[in-house]
Amino acid sequence: MMMPSIFGENLFDDWMDFPFENDFWNRKNPLYGKNTQNMMKTDVRETDGTYELDVDLPGFKKDQINVQLKDGYLTISAAKGLDKDKQDDKGNFIRRERFAGSMTRSFYIGDQITQDEIHAKYEDGILKLSIPKKDAKAVENKGCIAIEG
Repeated sequence: MMMPSIFGENLFDDWMDFPFENDFWNRKNPLYGKNTQNMMKTDVRETDGTYELDVDLPGFKKDQINVQLKDGYLTISAAKGLDKDKQDDKGNFIRRERFAGSMTRSFYIGDQITQDEIHAKYEDGILKLSIPKKDAKAVENKGCIAIEG
């Protein structure tokens, strides 16, 4: 039976919760529900001297976002909580679609980049990163690999 939906999810998910179906097949993430695969979408542009990343992080504040560089991996993480004590003026909520949780995404950018060379800016729900281009270290090419045995 088709149910009315709001924001792409079934309005009655919480009332008609089938744990096997929702948890196993849909892999529901408590932060954004079934739409978690649409979160932290990233556009990568290449310019003459940089790679520009635009990462969608709607609903987050700047202090809830962390960007780290370790072992050549640029890791972006975002976490937020939900104050469950608040109620609206007329009583209890019927449905809440804002949840607490965290998400992380990593990109390999190489060992040649340092933390000081990466510039980040967050505005209007978009994290903008500028990463300089550097030539990868040349790998020695000997042609053939010796086979033991």
